[in-house]
Amino acid sequence: MKFAPLALVVACGAIAATPTFNQDIAPILYENCANCHRLGEVAPFSLLSYSDAAKRASQIAAVTAKRYMPPWKAEAGYGHFEDERRLSDAQIAMIGEWARNGAAEGDPARKPAPPQFTSGWQSGKPDAVFTVPASFSIPADGRDAFQCFVVPLKFSADKYVKTVEFHPGNTKVVHHALFFLDGSGQARQLDAATPEPGYPCFGGPQIAPEGALGGWAPGATTRPLPTGIVQTVNRGSDLVIQIHYHPSGKPEADQSSIGLTFGDPPTKGLSGMIVGTRKIDLAAGAQQTITDWARVPEDVDLIGITPHAHLLCKEMKVTAKFPDGRIEPLIWIRDWDFNWQGSYRYAEPVRLPKGTRIEMSYVYDNSAGNPHNPSNPPKRVTFGEQTTDEMALLFMQVVLPRADDVPRFRKQFFLGRLEQILLEGGEPAGVTRRAREILRVAGPRFDANHDGKLGPEERTALLRFLAERIKCGVDR
Repeated sequence: MKFAPLALVVACGAIAATPTFNQDIAPILYENCANCHRLGEVAPFSLLSYSDAAKRASQIAAVTAKRYMPPWKAEAGYGHFEDERRLSDAQIAMIGEWARNGAAEGDPARKPAPPQFTSGWQSGKPDAVFTVPASFSIPADGRDAFQCFVVPLKFSADKYVKTVEFHPGNTKVVHHALFFLDGSGQARQLDAATPEPGYPCFGGPQIAPEGALGGWAPGATTRPLPTGIVQTVNRGSDLVIQIHYHPSGKPEADQSSIGLTFGDPPTKGLSGMIVGTRKIDLAAGAQQTITDWARVPEDVDLIGITPHAHLLCKEMKVTAKFPDGRIEPLIWIRDWDFNWQGSYRYAEPVRLPKGTRIEMSYVYDNSAGNPHNPSNPPKRVTFGEQTTDEMALLFMQVVLPRADDVPRFRKQFFLGRLEQILLEGGEPAGVTRRAREILRVAGPRFDANHDGKLGPEERTALLRFLAERIKCGVDR
């Protein structure tokens, strides 16, 4: 009998340590899941109440243990990003223990207040709002759809965009969206060639965009660009909105909008770097690793990174090798899922000194064992925009000290990619078809000693010639 009080203390301690919804699980779900898992949003069920969560406790435990949910693909230790939705090992273990022990509700007094969601514009009233020209119909079931909508901006002068905020017209079906700029009119032609609003665009906008304005995914927080930085939208450009639709189980329609807030002309430069290759040839049944690299031509700050591939990619890893030999991990996606692709903005800029080598390595699985393989049986796959094609691309946003540094930086980076072709062959992404053709035709003319190859001085002369004649542009 004298040990009874001690036994009671131990027993009470064990009971108190068992996780409950109100005290332990609700805070995790509210912070990481509720943006999507609430009434009217893209997720198929709500997780705001105890009853909603308890009846799916085993499912929640299973998908979090596999890190399938919440859908945050970047691995810990490879870059630190804004708005991370990655659960800690301790949080995952707690959810599993809660589910195994009967999914207890706990003391109602311990339950936190449900999160509040903004119904209007997160960042205040935009300076301009543009709506997709017509409503788009999504069938009840079938494959996900990727549709591009052309929105004429009709700006009579260049605009400097500080904040971009997307409002899905139908949150039940809008999975994510990407925003591109087109000054060529090509997107309008693609739109005019289809009877429905917009045009299909699985792999990308099907054009060579002159720029981009970022993207949106459920739960995204609208943030202005850092001080001194804006996205320049040229006079006369069109906005191309690529929307990924996921059927909800019943016929739906969507007509989404986007709001732009303008700022002053930039004091710092914002530019992009494209790493990647068109040289993709995946044999049926094969697993293959595709690599590429690019040299940073001057000191920059990396603020955002967007890896991109299609359905056969399994893993992506990107590192920066500094001139002093140090390695900086930039991003690692261990389990790539095309349906959960996105752009990642660093919580703090990553300084990339001049001469830094960006290295990317993507792993592909073109076997019948890949459940995402669009071909059954598997077939040979090469580079392209369609569902059955593949890509190996990496988009990076970098900041330069001054706005007028951008043209020089772009040209230097572009010439560096051309020099890679001269040294290694290949087909680097971001090098226009015209540039590759000029390089092929002009190269032999600079072989001064007629030895069938270009030495350092001959390469320098050729690149100087090309620098005066080739316009740097994005051409995937």
